[in-house]
Amino acid sequence: MTTEVVAQNGKPRAVKAAADDLVEVRMTVNGTPAVLSLPARVTLADALRDHLGLTGTHVGCEHGVCGMCTVLVDGEAARACLLFAVQLDGAEIVTVEGLGRPDDLHPLQEAFGRNHALQCGFCTPGFLMSSYDLLSNQPEVTEEELPEQLSGVICRCTGYRNILTAVKETQEAHPDGIPAPGNCAHRALVGRATGQAGGSTDGREAAEVTEDTRRIDIVLPDGDPTIAVDIRTEIGVPVDAVWRVVDDISLLARCLPGAELTEDLGEDHYAGRARVSVGPIKLSFKGVAHVVEHDRAGQRLRVLAQGQDTGGAQTQADIVLRTEATATGTAMRAEAKVYLTGRIAQFGRALAGDVSRRMFEQFADALREAATSGQAPSGPVKAPSALKLLFVPLIDRIRAVLRRKSR
Repeated sequence: MTTEVVAQNGKPRAVKAAADDLVEVRMTVNGTPAVLSLPARVTLADALRDHLGLTGTHVGCEHGVCGMCTVLVDGEAARACLLFAVQLDGAEIVTVEGLGRPDDLHPLQEAFGRNHALQCGFCTPGFLMSSYDLLSNQPEVTEEELPEQLSGVICRCTGYRNILTAVKETQEAHPDGIPAPGNCAHRALVGRATGQAGGSTDGREAAEVTEDTRRIDIVLPDGDPTIAVDIRTEIGVPVDAVWRVVDDISLLARCLPGAELTEDLGEDHYAGRARVSVGPIKLSFKGVAHVVEHDRAGQRLRVLAQGQDTGGAQTQADIVLRTEATATGTAMRAEAKVYLTGRIAQFGRALAGDVSRRMFEQFADALREAATSGQAPSGPVKAPSALKLLFVPLIDRIRAVLRRKSR
């Protein structure tokens, strides 16, 4: 079975593709150029959610009836569940994330909040995008017409009155026209990629997330990190030998447990993947890292990183590695602020701390081997197993107790 793909941007491009054949699609999403390599069967809704991480576009009926997946396509409201992503080569897409920022909400978002027009929240993105489209194209819509004009989005909480009030209030506050979306700018888009439950697991749905990956700016969230780590250790290798490894980023990456450097993007940006397994939870991250400080004289390396696993877990980190020469070798200190969402955020802080400590110990051992031999570790440095995470801390505590009793 084949599907005929025709672009909707005024430049027809007829392509015959089987449902699972990969088709390259270029579109601009919330101001960011994106290049996706997707099977012809993938809908715009799934491309936005699973490949670009824009989960504000909700999926309800998947028949174009409920309106939850409403987005703007070339300035017009459209149902993302009814469009194939490959139809939209060259299109400009705006999702609810593009309306406003948390610290600078769009007037529609502010009005929805003021009037408690949110209910359970599931329908809210669809209503916001439909309301924006309505006020953009019919700024003179009357209060009597609003219920019918907004009936394309179904609210199961029966809270239409507050929604209508919020839309009317926004219209009255901006008689000269509703402001344009305020959060459309070039940024990193990191999606869930492959291996989801019920999806392809052979890598065919992988997507390149930006047209110019080397210009990604990794912006860490405001507020306290999920985990703050400060770990020290000492290795019996001269500090100059340690920095010969640190200076070689590809060699340094080989020392990281479960990590693999996949591409040097230039300008101190790198693409890679990492695997962590804790009991039944297996995480495989793909992401980018930016070396923002590499100061050999000051013995300091700072890296910003972000990634997302196949199930939607996301991580961002600010990592600083410091070294200091000692009489017996090199003292190393790693400080990290880690921000987690998704399944990985369900780990307790104690468990996450144990994972971090074990990984740093493995990294230090691998770094010692590389610094001594001048070559990458003899085998891949595997991420810590669930058994080690469970029993090693317990054994360490038992040893500490025995040491205290023997004094």
